[in-house]
Amino acid sequence: MTPLTDLALAKAQAILGSECSPIGLMASPEGYPHIWARDSVITSLGALLSPGHETCLRVSLQTLVGQQSELGAIPNNVSVATGRLDHTNAGSVDSNLWFILGHAFQYRASGDVGFLHASWPALEKALLWLRYQDSNGCGLLEVHEAADWADLLANRFNVLYDNVLWYAALQAMAEMASALDLDGKPYTEMADDVRHKIRIVLWVGPENEAEWGPDCPGHTEWKHTLSQVDPVLVKRPFFLPYVAFRDFGDYCDVFGNLLAILFGVANPAQEQRILEYLHQVGAAEPYPVRVLHPVIHPGNKDWREYYRNNNLNLPEQYHNGGIWPFVGGFYVAALVKVGRLDEARCQLERLAEVNRQGVDEEWEFNEWCHGRTGRPMGHPHQAWSAGTYVFAHHCVAEGRTPILVPK
Repeated sequence: MTPLTDLALAKAQAILGSECSPIGLMASPEGYPHIWARDSVITSLGALLSPGHETCLRVSLQTLVGQQSELGAIPNNVSVATGRLDHTNAGSVDSNLWFILGHAFQYRASGDVGFLHASWPALEKALLWLRYQDSNGCGLLEVHEAADWADLLANRFNVLYDNVLWYAALQAMAEMASALDLDGKPYTEMADDVRHKIRIVLWVGPENEAEWGPDCPGHTEWKHTLSQVDPVLVKRPFFLPYVAFRDFGDYCDVFGNLLAILFGVANPAQEQRILEYLHQVGAAEPYPVRVLHPVIHPGNKDWREYYRNNNLNLPEQYHNGGIWPFVGGFYVAALVKVGRLDEARCQLERLAEVNRQGVDEEWEFNEWCHGRTGRPMGHPHQAWSAGTYVFAHHCVAEGRTPILVPK
């Protein structure tokens, strides 16, 4: 550790202290005064490791349970001002996924079985709602475009990010069921099936050959699509961002691939290929980490005119190749997980530098920065930028990824 990375830790913990509202972890007091399901849980990776902030996630989860729909959907966000569901970007799939993972994180940090018991009916409803998102019965979730954290990006159908979280959520349900003396085996079996299918559908290259046995499950839509994907791509050093009906994305969703490493979807050979590719293309330059490579330009089949909305998703901005410091925290954690500790220490230093920047003051922990210049362009005092910095700092200091996976 260095004076800069330790100073950044103190600054990040101070940011977290300002984000704990009476109804949970806000995303940002200035830009997003709401309890966002995904933001709260991701931020908690740092809050749960910060003395005095351990109960913030519990309050967020209770708020989300209070707004769960009759069919089991967890709200994308709840307004701090009203305590009610905010319908802005309401159609998110990953709210349910992070909600389940949040309960697992809370349990791993506290060991509180009573809280799990009280939440179990809501968790089962959340899981059932997710199962209905598998509209064709293939085992993977089918997701509309812009229906998750990348809410201005045309990932669609069998999306990497959501299905990696689906695997992790099923594993979490198995873990929590066991803690409650329930049978977790069905969740484990579903999780293993999801991981296998992610590897055969979304990875193109020799690193997944072990998945193609004589009993490998197939699906008619996949066979049509993969017959077009494999000859065109031959191989890729990352999981594809999505595979749809006779269509696919040919770019690297950095966050989805990092989560594939951290949650154990990627096998060891795939882990190394992904991280080496991110190094080769300079995904962490000028700061960790640009979330998409290569960027999508007008004229590309994955370009949408709505990318121009509020001047956000132009090339090298926002989800289209912008730098998101909170994803940078996951990048540091992935480097730690695969044993690249020297590189992780270097990237933690650079993560501190990007969080130190500001428009009006130092240490703004901005939402996102321009992918080429590295300058802040989002809202300041972003909870998950601070939370994942704390998490990344602990990962480097401890040489492991606490809370994210079971002990």
